[in-house]
Amino acid sequence: MKSNHKINQIKNNSKRVFKHNCETGQKKPLKEPLKLNNTCIASPHINSKIKQALTDFSKIWSSEEKVYEELCFCLLTPQSSAKQAMKTITLLKEHHLLDRGGAQEKEIFLKNVRFYRTKALRLVEAQKRFPSHKIKQILQENGLPNDAIKCREFLLKEVNGYGMKEASHFLRNIGFGKEIAILDRHILKNLKTCEVLVEIPKTLTKKRYLEIEEKMKQFCKKQGIPFDELDLIFWSNETGDVLK
Repeated sequence: MKSNHKINQIKNNSKRVFKHNCETGQKKPLKEPLKLNNTCIASPHINSKIKQALTDFSKIWSSEEKVYEELCFCLLTPQSSAKQAMKTITLLKEHHLLDRGGAQEKEIFLKNVRFYRTKALRLVEAQKRFPSHKIKQILQENGLPNDAIKCREFLLKEVNGYGMKEASHFLRNIGFGKEIAILDRHILKNLKTCEVLVEIPKTLTKKRYLEIEEKMKQFCKKQGIPFDELDLIFWSNETGDVLK
């Protein structure tokens, strides 16, 4: 009986090794299945769109107008979808109110984003602090193009409505996202799925944000995934599309 039990045990172990070899190419059996699965892998079609999106982001910096547009876009996205924020930007541009006008004038075209009155006021503050014809000069004086981390610190202090996520989002959208993470609830959920996080934090302090950002960098390095692609991969796998 003991001999039969031992033979069965060897057979089971062999099956585990064979299965694992087929799936991962490694020799040792895993204690638990890999959680990477398709979460961090984009289809060839989506991967092509991600590459194109990153190329498009890198071109934004050449246009003062586009940089200012992204500054405003990232003021509109908190608790609102990217699609609705983009619609709002289009409306403001059509009525020549993106970089001019008062809060009440802007409000009319902000009603498809949440907290539109507050955001209209913040847009007015931004247009005073960051005139659209001087925004690149201001950003260059505060870190860009060589130090996105320094520039993020500047934006946190100077843009009313920007937290770590919004400042990072803006910098990524103008082509400086290789060293910074955009940590929203969707990204955090996917990082937990990939076992980068044990649990999703209930609150995200600046210290915790930086800790998770570093863990995300290490994960990307280990998996061979470009850091500025990972959040786009997560988003595309959830939505089937690539948005900024």
